[in-house]
Amino acid sequence: MNEPQMPDNLLPSEAKTALSVGNRAPLAAEPAWIIETYALTKRFRQLTAVDRLTLAVSEGQVFGLLGPNGAGKSTVIKMLVTLLPPTSGTAKIAGYDLLRQPALVRRSIGYVPQLLSADGMLTGYENLLIFAQLYDLPRKERAARIDQALTSAGLHDAANHQVNTYSGGMIRRLEVVTAMLHRPRVLFLDEPTVGLDPVARHDIWRQIEGLVAEHGTTVVITTHLMEEADALCDRIAIMNVGKVCALGSVDELKAAMQAPGATLDDVFAHYSGAPTKTGEQFRDIATTRRAAARLG
Repeated sequence: MNEPQMPDNLLPSEAKTALSVGNRAPLAAEPAWIIETYALTKRFRQLTAVDRLTLAVSEGQVFGLLGPNGAGKSTVIKMLVTLLPPTSGTAKIAGYDLLRQPALVRRSIGYVPQLLSADGMLTGYENLLIFAQLYDLPRKERAARIDQALTSAGLHDAANHQVNTYSGGMIRRLEVVTAMLHRPRVLFLDEPTVGLDPVARHDIWRQIEGLVAEHGTTVVITTHLMEEADALCDRIAIMNVGKVCALGSVDELKAAMQAPGATLDDVFAHYSGAPTKTGEQFRDIATTRRAAARLG
């Protein structure tokens, strides 16, 4: 079998890592990969949204997936959370095959999409209770898990208020702890702070950092905020036109620019071929604005 072809712009250390996953070397000889993708591809008629994506994410990391709108980030997330079947390729999440074991994959993950996932007509407590039932948590554990979730989100005082009375930041915090209620090993967050003010944004950052520290959760996050990626992410993949064009830690990516004082904005513009926030497709703009409107 031919060796997989890696993007030319990968850092040398990362190309070696990704190739080791692509060749399917024994897991015992590798780090503890919690997410593996090999040649993961999604096509919509003539459009290739994700093109042979091959990467690996270590357990307990915050992994950032960056790129201009239309780069394929959300499509990757939707495939990994089993909402969208890949056209070809494969992936493993927490050791489970994406195609052959989708139910076990879903039990191992939490997902917070851009758009509203909480029910505004229910209280915060009722939202958590419904998801505890959907996740099939044992009855004797539900009360304690819900109480812990409300504490983590800082929502005890608002637990019995309808969610449609919450601020955008309160809704996001509720959605994050709801997705963590069943203690998943991997949490996917699709632009979790879009439309939030700086105070609410930093509250979400602290919440994410707390989940990683307390539970060892692996977090995969998409964002257009370079400040957010810089603050949260252990490693970053930058995508453009469906492919990964750079992969590494924040410091490695900045150092690869070979320019004193290089920022993550500089890295993004260099590898994606466009400044932050340009090249947006109409559908992506509409999605972002709807999310911002409902959280604002």
